[in-house]
Amino acid sequence: MADSGTPYSRRYSHAMRVTVLGKSPSWPDAGGACSGYLVQDEQTTALVDCGSGVFAKLRGVCNYAAVDVVVISHMHADHFIDLVPFACALTYGPRHGTGRPRLLLPAGGADALQMLARGGGHDDLMDGAFAVSEYDPADSVAANSLTIRFSPVPHFIATYAIEVSSTEGGGRFTFGSDHRLTDALDTFAADTDLLLLEATLPAPESESSHGHMTAAEAGKVAARCNARRLVLTHISDESDSDRALAEAQGTFPGAVEVAREGAVYDV
Repeated sequence: MADSGTPYSRRYSHAMRVTVLGKSPSWPDAGGACSGYLVQDEQTTALVDCGSGVFAKLRGVCNYAAVDVVVISHMHADHFIDLVPFACALTYGPRHGTGRPRLLLPAGGADALQMLARGGGHDDLMDGAFAVSEYDPADSVAANSLTIRFSPVPHFIATYAIEVSSTEGGGRFTFGSDHRLTDALDTFAADTDLLLLEATLPAPESESSHGHMTAAEAGKVAARCNARRLVLTHISDESDSDRALAEAQGTFPGAVEVAREGAVYDV
């Protein structure tokens, strides 16, 4: 049944649960969705990124009006475009008035969303649906029982890795977002419990166009971070996932898997 997902339960001994709603790159998998990750503890529900197709996936596991905070890593459409249907549901749907999530955007994100909404004739859509603010990546943000931190990573536009931790018992989830091979996460994600890194490319990019990674490069980053678990994401269903897994295992000695929609990780 839509929007009837089971809430976080303490029958698990972990502080947080991370659910993969979408893991595709800039084009969705067949029947799939782009970047979107639901993070929950007993008190708080957060959505990290909201790319194409994510809102429908969210409805399958969670009451969308119960989302407390949405965090966007960067303003590429495959990471934020489903904020539009999300806002429409909060504004025009039967749950209008039952929730107004916080929306945390990188610098310039509010203007970009306003222009998008205005183009559809909805000047106040985003501000009416969400409590919109732009984060300073140097600061951490408290969202009820969750703490959110940021770190810049090298991509084609300003992009930020996102860490979510819970005050209810520890545990750290780090989402690298989109970036080329980098040491930017070495300290930020050091010893993280769950590290999601992109593995978009089947082969390394040329020096002139670096903005994404291969699975082997993702493994190198995870190894430098000493992550407890690595999940490869931002990878198409048209890619060879077995090859990607093997390449990451060749550069990272810990547990590795390829993200799949609906996968749940307890942190």
